Amino acid sequence: MRLRHIEVFNAIMLTGSVSAAARLINITQPAVSRTLQHAELQLGFSLFARTKGRLTPTTEALTLYPHIERLFAQLDEVQRLATNLRSSGAAGELRILTVLALSYEVLPRALKAFREKHPGVAVIVESLHSPQIMSALLSQQADVGFAFSPAVHPSLLQESLADSRMVCIAPKGMLPRALVRNGSVALHDLVDLPVVGLDGRDPVGTSLSQACRQAGVGFHRAVVTVQTYHAALAMAHHGLGVALVDGCTAGSADRSKVDVLALEPHIPVPVRALRLAGRPDSVAVRAITQAMREAIEQIR
Repeated sequence: MRLRHIEVFNAIMLTGSVSAAARLINITQPAVSRTLQHAELQLGFSLFARTKGRLTPTTEALTLYPHIERLFAQLDEVQRLATNLRSSGAAGELRILTVLALSYEVLPRALKAFREKHPGVAVIVESLHSPQIMSALLSQQADVGFAFSPAVHPSLLQESLADSRMVCIAPKGMLPRALVRNGSVALHDLVDLPVVGLDGRDPVGTSLSQACRQAGVGFHRAVVTVQTYHAALAMAHHGLGVALVDGCTAGSADRSKVDVLALEPHIPVPVRALRLAGRPDSVAVRAITQAMREAIEQIR
């Protein structure tokens, strides 16, 4: 099948008729019909059955269509990349990707400082999971990413911004007063308390699980398991249980509702800036990276 055949086939699958397909791809109805006939002649089988003015896909068409969908997704990706390449040198725009944990407290602080020095730069922010951030950077959909996970691709550069750490967020009254006054809590102090669990596939959750194994501690009263640190913080705010989160997330804690304590043993949570290798940093990228570093220091 030629690309034009595929385009017409996809349009008919989406709309169900020749006339609607013609409107969708902005060509005439006869052109759609001729292209469809050529495609079927080349393939040697029918793609649609004609029934009362409607086109019903044949079994062969239904078998082909998932592959056509993947092809169009790839074409869309090529178009996005071409657009990004065309606009990558455009001045006055900064595209930032960040994990959700950094988007509530750290990034807003950093952007406030950034905007004071660079008020004319348009900023676009998107919160994603770490693998999505790395994929988007590789396809040049953003200028810089901020995450906890290390870069796992040779075409990505990483810069350590700060070493945050895991902290304990406990609803008021849940921990003994002596622990609260001490300002720190050990993993074994939490064994008999309700705990908000973190997804074990998350890099911070993985570090926590490893620390628990080394300490011989198991949390058997996990009231709920969440995928984001701010979801865990929200659970603690509502008194559901103790949340173990990174220090950046802890910066958003409502101290009237929860106690924030250092967690022992020390579990580091490094914050990294990720960029595409071989691409010179713009002034804006260098500025927001420095602003992020300073913002993290402010809430530690």
